[in-house]
Amino acid sequence: MTIDIRRFSSLDPEFEAKILELQAPIEALDPALVGTVRDIVDQVRCGGDLALLALTQKYDLHPAETMSDLAFDRDQLKVFESRITQEELTALKTAAMRIQRYHEQQSACDWSMTDDYGNCLGQRVRPMRRVGLYVPGGKASYPSSVLMNAIPAKVAGVSDVVMVAPTQKGEINPLVLAAASLAGVDSVVTVGGAQAIAALAHGTETIAAVDKIVGPGNRYVAEAKRQVFGKVGIDMIAGPSEIFIIADGSVDPDWIALDLMSQAEHDEIAQAVCIATSDECLDAVLRSLSALLPDMPRRDIIEASFRNRGALISVGDLQEAAALSNRFAPEHLELAVASPRSLLEHITSAGAIFLGAYSSESLGDYCAGTNHVLPTSGAARFSSPLGVYDFQTRSSIIEISQEGAHALANVAGTIADGESLTAHALAARARARTQK
Repeated sequence: MTIDIRRFSSLDPEFEAKILELQAPIEALDPALVGTVRDIVDQVRCGGDLALLALTQKYDLHPAETMSDLAFDRDQLKVFESRITQEELTALKTAAMRIQRYHEQQSACDWSMTDDYGNCLGQRVRPMRRVGLYVPGGKASYPSSVLMNAIPAKVAGVSDVVMVAPTQKGEINPLVLAAASLAGVDSVVTVGGAQAIAALAHGTETIAAVDKIVGPGNRYVAEAKRQVFGKVGIDMIAGPSEIFIIADGSVDPDWIALDLMSQAEHDEIAQAVCIATSDECLDAVLRSLSALLPDMPRRDIIEASFRNRGALISVGDLQEAAALSNRFAPEHLELAVASPRSLLEHITSAGAIFLGAYSSESLGDYCAGTNHVLPTSGAARFSSPLGVYDFQTRSSIIEISQEGAHALANVAGTIADGESLTAHALAARARARTQK
């Protein structure tokens, strides 16, 4: 079959224009969407449980009559571990164990130092008290997202993790709730959309307000997270999924084709790009795509993704490929080359970097142990994968000695004078006058 996907070379006269087209934002901020979400958020903020229940009935077609019909505690979640197959349970347990082991390496701790004046300065690290986890339930349900979001929160020491997840017509996915049980989620409320984000941010009679909201969702969820940021913390405003693969012809083209399709099948605006050092390599990948795509159950979505935002790009060498990838700062980057460790030295911006032929992006999504909640849309230039550090706060500790107050008083006072902040200067110098 013919694959409708951009194909061009760094030697093309219009190369820069084509790259800018690939980097173009997905969509501008939709005023209608902003207004709709603001109205939903206001309804929940003012109306609490009654508004949340009515919106859940309206948008999710959920037959629930009371909020108690939507809520699950730890004991109720445990039951769902027996409602999935033994193979599924084993897979979830294995993934959970590996994710926990990886994230335990991220734990930060308190520290302090004492300077020459006897001043004690340090940092105190504490877990957030209560965190909200959003799990999508639209085109697909994601038990893996439950593990990826809840486990680092629990490793960080968060005492109360509440999860929200939409259930169309009240149809519960047992895999999602079993994953919640295994990950240590404390409670689940089966609500979704902007109304769920509003409930987590502002609180209702059933859902206590949280300190931070994490987890992906559709554009209504993303906009709601944007609107409540400041009232609560958020992880990020996630965009469509992305995969970039740098290839030199040393890796099986079928594997590369499958990895490209693994991200393209998420939705029609996911981005899958292969950057290769030869046309022969791209020819092989294209042949593999043509052979494999017809058998994909989500073929239509993959085709639309390739057509909308996919690309096959040939460049002169691996250094040029790395430089091009760095411009995009992709969510997922596979180095499908003979010497991935050498190429890694040239990579400066990517959410997750997969080295070598056997490092399929799918393994990172599910069970390698690293987190699959990653910066998108170029945000890897300034942000990082979700981790334990996202569920902790850091406080500066300052204990100034009498000698230190005397030694530093004029330093602070001089800078304060320069900023015309008289009270600052006087407060600093007042301590110096107590020196005996």
